[in-house]
Amino acid sequence: MTVTAVSQADPTKSASAQVTITPTAAVNVTISPTSATVATGGTQQFTATVQNTSNTAVTWQVNGVTGGNATVGTISSSGLYTAPATVQSTTTVTVTAVSQADPTKSASAQVTITPIVGMVFYVSTTGSDSNPGTLSSPWRTIQHAANSVQAGDAVYVRGGAYNESVNISVSGSATAGPITFKTFPGEQGIIDGTGLVPSTAGTQGLINIVNQSYISIQGLEIRNYQTSSASATPAGIWVSGSGSNIQLLNNLVHNVVTTSESTGSAFGIAVYGTSAPASLDSVTISGNQVYNLRTGTSESVNVDGNVTNFVITNNVIHDNDNIGIDVIGFEGVSPDPAYDYARNGTVAGNTIYNISAINNPGEGNQYDANGIYVDGGSQVVIERNLIHNVDIGIEMASEHRGRVTSFVIARNNLVYWSNSVGISIGGYASNVGGTDHCTIGNNTLFQNDTKNTGSGEFQIQYYATNNVFKNNIVYASSQGLFINNYTNSEPDPSDVDYNLYYSSLSPSAADFRWNGTDHPGFSSYQSATEKDTHSQYTDPQFLSLTTPNLQIQPTSPSLNAGINLGPTVVGTLDFAGNPRVHGSNIDIGAYEQ
Repeated sequence: MTVTAVSQADPTKSASAQVTITPTAAVNVTISPTSATVATGGTQQFTATVQNTSNTAVTWQVNGVTGGNATVGTISSSGLYTAPATVQSTTTVTVTAVSQADPTKSASAQVTITPIVGMVFYVSTTGSDSNPGTLSSPWRTIQHAANSVQAGDAVYVRGGAYNESVNISVSGSATAGPITFKTFPGEQGIIDGTGLVPSTAGTQGLINIVNQSYISIQGLEIRNYQTSSASATPAGIWVSGSGSNIQLLNNLVHNVVTTSESTGSAFGIAVYGTSAPASLDSVTISGNQVYNLRTGTSESVNVDGNVTNFVITNNVIHDNDNIGIDVIGFEGVSPDPAYDYARNGTVAGNTIYNISAINNPGEGNQYDANGIYVDGGSQVVIERNLIHNVDIGIEMASEHRGRVTSFVIARNNLVYWSNSVGISIGGYASNVGGTDHCTIGNNTLFQNDTKNTGSGEFQIQYYATNNVFKNNIVYASSQGLFINNYTNSEPDPSDVDYNLYYSSLSPSAADFRWNGTDHPGFSSYQSATEKDTHSQYTDPQFLSLTTPNLQIQPTSPSLNAGINLGPTVVGTLDFAGNPRVHGSNIDIGAYEQ
């Protein structure tokens, strides 16, 4: 439109200015997860994302009741839903997040509440193990409860701290139901390892599940387990052997520590498939918070060895000094090498931040701790994760010579402000393994390599073959290193195209390193390598660079500019949970406008 100032002294004289008005996008609310199954008294963490407004607060409702009630379940202001203590039969309720900025906008999730099939028992710090385990006469220790329950039973842990390491040596079943250990509604059951000495015979958790099936651990706080011995490996939750249908849901795991970090190890949550051919199958790690760990040479959360059909979703992992989530293979965990790798899994909706090994001697005090690492895993989807302020955002490779991470898809993730690199593929040295048939699509990388390590935004190392890097927004830091393919170990490590690149540097100053050769300038890189022929070097028009808010404006050049590789590759939802393809074509980056 035109704004005109007309002189009152001489109305024939005026001056005009052109004003472009951009439409304000409507407030949009998404919820994650969109469905859940919770046993009576169980909990489920929900997360709401509000777009296109500075006020991202929501009001939580259950069946239209703000905060819920005892009949339909309650929900906290932070989105933690607690199911009612009893239901007569399987019941479904609706959890809704309502935007406070625009109450006409909301998003809902369906929650299925299942009654407990077996007996219900109780543990209390004021109880006795000679009691019958009822609400009025509870047991004293969780271990006694674990020794007493059968398939289908549930154990409610009353509020307070229990100073014990618990071994669960009985399974639930598909017919009778799982065995469930959960915190009592409205209270916080705590397993506290203060003063306990982990065994030097192997890994010992504050909860140990070995060769069992149909076990569910829900809503417990698991904390304060420490060793100074390199021969001992403490863990918050330790699952090993074979079995199926293990659920680790909505627990707090923190302050698990080895002070012998140069050679010692510790874990937050560790799942090791140590048998063959029987695997640890259908393992779910969801809604947990894992933080303040010192893990030495190990990881915060992992699945390693013969683990199949696993789900790692909606966890918050932060302030640890080694890898956030690791999917591992070929370490000799399973006795049969043919089964010795985690596979057929999903890593989705996790928030991972403040993960660095710079003060961890077990990692050589380097910036080499990943947010998400697939180290020898296969057939894994990594999607809709938020990763920031870690050393390496996402890495797909193998640390074992002759082995590869294969058939992994990393899509619709946000990775920003990593210390070293945004996304990396290929082995870190010429004497290790590599990456094969992995696809990196529709991710948004923003100002990674904040410590100027020279790794850049997208790094390709040794032995990368048959990989794809498409539909990504890559917004580099001031050093302007977009692609760092610094080796020539493979002639064509990745199919790279339909990306959008940008930084504060001019296109002629941008740096693209391909097969060991630097190509200063975007056009010279395109010409010399014949890569990125359909890509752009232009501002993606993020909503904010300082927060950052990496959603794109309606005028972004990334709109409809990608290549649709099909739903099995690009997924069905963008980072915010909106349809992945909207309009005439798929957008570039993690968000679909």
